[in-house]
Amino acid sequence: MIKRTLLPVLSGLLIASSAFAQDSPPENWFNLDPTANDVAGVGTERIYKELLKDKQGQTVIVAIIDSGVDAEHEDLKEIMWTNPGEIAGNGKDDDGNGYIDDIHGWNFIGGPNGNVSGDQLEVTRLVKFYGDKFSKLDTNKLSKKDRAKFVEYKEMKKVVDKSQAKAEQNLQFYQGAVASLEKVKADIGKDVIKKDDLLNYKSDDPNIMGMAQNMARNFGPETTLTDFLEQLQGGVEYFTSQAASMYNLDFDGRSVVGDNYLDSSERYYGNNDVKGPDASHGTHVAGIVAAVRNNNVGMNGVADNVRIMSVRAVPDGDERDKDVANAIRYAVDNGATVINMSFGKGYSWDKKVVDDAVKYAAKNDVLLVHAAGNSAENTDEAKNFPIDVYERKGLFKFLQKKQPNNWLEIGALSWKKDDDAVATFSNYGKTNVDIFSPGVDIYSTTPENEYDSFSGTSMASPVTAGVAALIRGYFPELKASEVKEILLLSGTSMGSKMVKLPGAEDGDDLVRFDSLSQTGKILNAYNAVKLAQRRTGKSGGAPKTGV
Repeated sequence: MIKRTLLPVLSGLLIASSAFAQDSPPENWFNLDPTANDVAGVGTERIYKELLKDKQGQTVIVAIIDSGVDAEHEDLKEIMWTNPGEIAGNGKDDDGNGYIDDIHGWNFIGGPNGNVSGDQLEVTRLVKFYGDKFSKLDTNKLSKKDRAKFVEYKEMKKVVDKSQAKAEQNLQFYQGAVASLEKVKADIGKDVIKKDDLLNYKSDDPNIMGMAQNMARNFGPETTLTDFLEQLQGGVEYFTSQAASMYNLDFDGRSVVGDNYLDSSERYYGNNDVKGPDASHGTHVAGIVAAVRNNNVGMNGVADNVRIMSVRAVPDGDERDKDVANAIRYAVDNGATVINMSFGKGYSWDKKVVDDAVKYAAKNDVLLVHAAGNSAENTDEAKNFPIDVYERKGLFKFLQKKQPNNWLEIGALSWKKDDDAVATFSNYGKTNVDIFSPGVDIYSTTPENEYDSFSGTSMASPVTAGVAALIRGYFPELKASEVKEILLLSGTSMGSKMVKLPGAEDGDDLVRFDSLSQTGKILNAYNAVKLAQRRTGKSGGAPKTGV
């Protein structure tokens, strides 16, 4: 699932309003340099001015497996991948790849009659599946294997039932909060309502007046009631989605696809709508990787040598393993050499089919970059699928390969300094997270030629994917495993620096930065290019035409 970091700040009104009191990050901070600009960006701007000045890299295709990408966005349309073997709109599979009119990519969560928007979480699907199975069996006479699965099923059902009840409770709360503050807005009768207006507000209803004053005490100087209402409306939408589809055992968002979902070997289904009903997340991710640089429009992406391929596989809910595997294979087969995967979930239905796709990508020298997740959890203990550990079975499993060498797992870094350097929401793990990258208040493209700032490991991952694409474009002789190694070796070591542990309740639980990831480092693109230059013995790229 795409876990939007709007959601943690909506867990309570006081926390939500405090989000507006933060200082703002430097503009375009993720592209800035820690040495030159005193902020923990990756140094992209410095690279182009110093190391790659007057150089031209080769084109790199980066696949964005996500919710969809707005291919007509003003800052992306020039760099969208266009299938050279396909004729747009003729209803034919011109290149014979099995996908009709796949001009800018493919949509594995769509069908002839529309697109999947919302879907259940994987845990809900598992509870539904095993609930149906065990309802037909005498649970007092189960085999040892089924008995173990039945115990697991009952635990998962507790999770779903509790989460559904909580979602309904939260939905009621947010709907009530919106109604109360709409009343406050109408009573005050001003277009722009700020802190003092709320502090001076009087009402015959003490609950409404108390809420207004409670909000006001946490407002920043420029926060308006409209800002806050937008946050609350986001909460209403989120918990509506949870209650209506994510934890709803009777919800079926898949039927529109028309595939045989239980057949994981099935590959040719979907449609060519690479935008889908809500492309906000995927469009934002795409812009971070490669929004057109220095065109006086919007913002600058990390890499200047990219074509973006949109592969839609992530709904509002948990992605399905079959779709993820097919998305990876589609991207590999159509020329992507870097794949960004800003999604994750706590349970897996068919891990093997994803593992096989990861192995296929490794065999074809494709680098996979994956977001570690936004639950402030240690993923050495709590799972965040897909994961870069293969499922090994059978008598000779000890001889089977344990991990791919073409996978990067990315935690999120804040623009803040000292012990606030790590994003409060980021997952971490000494074994399962490789490195940290900018992921807080990242300004990028959103649909319909808009722009916005999002936070999440979902943003840290495409920053890293953009750097990987930059390296692959200017140093094409380097293999995916070598690019991975360079990014990890060249990161800035944070070593024993003490930072707040993500998710710590009091915010004062300090840990060594190097306990949060395998490398104890933050991504540094400037250092990565320098290391690539040393490794290859080349300055990178070719002279620009006319230079």
